Amino acid sequence: MAEIKNILFPLDFSSVTEKILPYARYLAEKLNTKLYLLFVVEDFSKYANFYVPHSALDNIEAEMMEAAKKKMVNFVEEHLSDFPNLETIIKQGDVADEIIKTAAEKEIDLIVMGTHGRKGLEKILLGSVAERVVKGATCPVMTINPYRVKG
Repeated sequence: MAEIKNILFPLDFSSVTEKILPYARYLAEKLNTKLYLLFVVEDFSKYANFYVPHSALDNIEAEMMEAAKKKMVNFVEEHLSDFPNLETIIKQGDVADEIIKTAAEKEIDLIVMGTHGRKGLEKILLGSVAERVVKGATCPVMTINPYRVKG
């Protein structure tokens, strides 16, 4: 059986995050692994073709990175202050791509993440981060539908 030493928990600070966190934490505690928390600030460069001054996009991205750092600190203080082996990561870019890259960089053995359960037009327009991660990751990915979780 494969040994699990590093677990990656990508989060978005939504209510989904709080429903999925207990699973990631439980696994990390039971397996005595390091838990990595990853938040990805969406890259706005794909909107550069719209008429928005480049400096405005840079300012928004810088503000979002700063806000993400504060949100991560608050999240850890509230939910994981007693967790012994934890590392937080904040990146900027395409969410699925950054999850996959981080998993490779940190030698992640398991990714634990939620799905948003998008269907129909919403899935076509927004895509599925979880689906892209499952297809692109080189390690196992445990996906949890937060709307089916009991409790």
